[in-house]
Amino acid sequence: MKADLIERVLAVAEHINNTHDTIRKTAQIFGCSKSTIHNDVSIKLKSIDYKLFMEIKQVLDENFAEKHLRGGEATKRKYLEEEESKIIC
Repeated sequence: MKADLIERVLAVAEHINNTHDTIRKTAQIFGCSKSTIHNDVSIKLKSIDYKLFMEIKQVLDENFAEKHLRGGEATKRKYLEEEESKIIC
């Protein structure tokens, strides 16, 4: 692998490990697609640094398990904001 690719994979992995951000948020921060970030941390990282890969896998599993909760909260906020805007009008 190229040195700059390895550097990006490790930077992405360290970011996720430190912040516990989702793949989507990490992609926005690094200016890459979600597919690229997912490919970096789930395939390429495994061959670069297996220990870090296992730590990231744990974070991604946590994020996946909480995904439905975050979606529910976002929907709740959306409808509360709609109600508030109706009251104001």
